[in-house]
Amino acid sequence: MMQLERFTFNPFSENTYLIHDSQQATLIDPGCFNASEQAVLEHYLKEHGLVLGQVVLTHAHIDHILGLSWIYDRFGIKATMHENERTVFARAVESAMLFGIPYDPAPEPDCWEKGKKSIELAGDVWEMRDVPGHSPGSVLFIHHNAQTVIGGDVLFRESIGRTDLPGGDFPTLEKSIREQLYTLPEPYTVFPGHGPETTIGHEKRFNPFVQGT
Repeated sequence: MMQLERFTFNPFSENTYLIHDSQQATLIDPGCFNASEQAVLEHYLKEHGLVLGQVVLTHAHIDHILGLSWIYDRFGIKATMHENERTVFARAVESAMLFGIPYDPAPEPDCWEKGKKSIELAGDVWEMRDVPGHSPGSVLFIHHNAQTVIGGDVLFRESIGRTDLPGGDFPTLEKSIREQLYTLPEPYTVFPGHGPETTIGHEKRFNPFVQGT
């Protein structure tokens, strides 16, 4: 049975997610940026007897990749992301300096092939949808049987992702939310990159930035 664990890391209060079923684990958006946060994640893996075999990114903004170098050094795993995030990832050092936070540069992630619509996470198949607007290559992951969405920084509880960063665009983000999120059944739970989870139905009714129809 699929299990989802959330860790909130770094000065941006970024949500890092760990999916596991049996012993296989997938890490999404590793934001653990210091030794104490890395220890929390490693302790969880050991406590539950998990083998970390995969790291994927919803997008490559600095707060979502602060743990990539440690992951690579400790587990020998490179992340995978959308190819449209290459320019975002390339600005990681610059972004860290801008925000005044330490960042140990990591190997550039691999990229999915063009048009990829599904992905295996921790041994289970998830739908993957492109949701640009917050960043050019933002993606989300949907587990339909569990009615679960891991959405990155696209849709938050009664809010949306920023569009004032390089590569951001509000009309594009609004289109992504309407076409890729608000078309899902209302009971689906969205686990965002920051803050608490929400549901599609709640956001269609109460999100002041993109209202449902």
